[in-house]
Amino acid sequence: MKYVLVTGGVVSGLGKGVTASSIGVLLKACGLRVTSIKIDPYLNTDAGTMSPFEHGEVFVLDDGGEVDLDLGNYERFLDIKLTRDNNITTGKIYQSVIEKERRGDYLGKTVQVVPHITDAIQDWIERVARIPVDGKEEPADVCVIELGGTIGDIESMPFIEALGQFSYRVGPGNFCLIHVSLIPVLNVVGEQKTKPTQHSVRQLRGLGLTPNLLACRSTKELDDNVKAKLAQFCHVPLSNIVALHDVPNIWHIPLLLKDQKAHEAILKALDMLSVTTEPNLKDWITTTKVYNDCHENVRIAMVGKYTGLSDAYLSVLKALLHAAVARDRKLIVDWVPAGDLEDVTSEQDPDAYKAAWELLKGAHGVLVPGGFGDRGVQGKILAAKYARENNVPYLGICLGMQIAVIEFARSILGLRDTTSTEFDPEAKNPCVIFMPEGSKTHMGGTMRLGSRRTYFQVADCKSAQLYGNVSFVDERHRHRYEVNPDMISQLESAGLSFVGKDETGSRMEIVELPSHPFFIGVQFHPEFKSRPGKPSPVFSGLIAAACELKRTVMSPNYGHTKLTNGIYNGHSQVLKSHQNGKSFKTTNGSLNGIYMNGNGVHVDGSV
Repeated sequence: MKYVLVTGGVVSGLGKGVTASSIGVLLKACGLRVTSIKIDPYLNTDAGTMSPFEHGEVFVLDDGGEVDLDLGNYERFLDIKLTRDNNITTGKIYQSVIEKERRGDYLGKTVQVVPHITDAIQDWIERVARIPVDGKEEPADVCVIELGGTIGDIESMPFIEALGQFSYRVGPGNFCLIHVSLIPVLNVVGEQKTKPTQHSVRQLRGLGLTPNLLACRSTKELDDNVKAKLAQFCHVPLSNIVALHDVPNIWHIPLLLKDQKAHEAILKALDMLSVTTEPNLKDWITTTKVYNDCHENVRIAMVGKYTGLSDAYLSVLKALLHAAVARDRKLIVDWVPAGDLEDVTSEQDPDAYKAAWELLKGAHGVLVPGGFGDRGVQGKILAAKYARENNVPYLGICLGMQIAVIEFARSILGLRDTTSTEFDPEAKNPCVIFMPEGSKTHMGGTMRLGSRRTYFQVADCKSAQLYGNVSFVDERHRHRYEVNPDMISQLESAGLSFVGKDETGSRMEIVELPSHPFFIGVQFHPEFKSRPGKPSPVFSGLIAAACELKRTVMSPNYGHTKLTNGIYNGHSQVLKSHQNGKSFKTTNGSLNGIYMNGNGVHVDGSV
């Protein structure tokens, strides 16, 4: 097994995850099988209890693992299926060591960070790296490891020590270190500065790790004299200094690496030049070029409560992008803070209220993603009501599905007090309830998690058609509440159709409004399995319906909208891409592919 370690220096948010994923793409293009590990130095056992504002979205794996969002990048870039153990945290390591100590595995020794914690880290990496993640039985050829945080963080010190020891454990020719660092430009002098990177590399070397390559993040290409200075002071060959400057979309990153022959430097460090081929990125290059040819846009209103941080809905954005580019559309996401749609906002902040409703009414489709808590719920209900009454395509995910059911029960059944027990535990007439098997005392890992099977109840429903008329689908879940099974007959009699259920038939998985052009709610999270070139079927359906709505609205013979079905066979067509010329980077940097555009967000080339 060969190992590639990606570390970061100077500042956080440089795009280590995208860099690590792009390295994986490049190595895979050379004919190698690749797996990935993400190390997060925080003490949490996993990301499951973290607020999206704190750490971005929680990505869910097939096995129910609640992990860092970078594992989503790995899965999308490399088209692999990872396990919960591919995300290592300080909490997991310490927990495993303490459990061994309590069992007496250390035979009375004093348990210390070195060697017990560091050994546990190395053993974990070796074990997980051998787990096949691409559907084949044998272990992968290369494991790409990303160390979260920034060199110098006190939390990552045990991992730095462990990885230093690990490089000696696996031996020369089996370990390659790539250090991602920042090359800032001071506006006063307009000169690219190498000093922060010099200090970062010096600190890294002092901790026992020597970089084989430098991946330098900058706004523009590196000057030759800057590369020469970095080579001289960081003790890295000039040919091993790679410039990762800002690009129109992150599809360019593997191509940047290839053009600068980063694969040759990596393969040389891993002693694999003789067993690999020149990287074949033909499809990747085609995809990148196609992005520039898309001009017609489609606007989707994203109604949520974490709209101030795009990473909170990262996988949803990617899934929308995958579906949009498959239909040759430039995706524009209008962020609509759910609370701004509520009547109380019209009194407290009329401008915000007006702006939110203008965005909602200007969109070609409405998406209400998952979430927790009662903040902004009324605004989400109003968004679902608007979409239902005005024949605007609607997709509700997890909480978004439950919201749609609540709105329907209130508006159509006249149950004004119905709600979810999540928002009102004492509700007398809830149409969404806490799952019987859930825990009310522990938060972490107690939800219904991971891949679960949904069986279609109606053969010719829109959802079944989008999935290719299969009898069941496996999708990933993350929820504590479900639609009240005691109210199903009442809701269906009024026109709502629960077309997908679990194996017991009592848990609602997919709901549709047959009289509507496209009104679907799913209890699962289809965004987690969407891939470039293989868009999630329900996201494809939303985009298709949104494009149809836009076409009919713009048509001089405007009439009722209709959805063209039967065009999806499991997944959608070949991924195409697009670029918007006038864009501004968010605080997360350019590598995440999210750009501000007018009133909304233009999702540009983000895998």
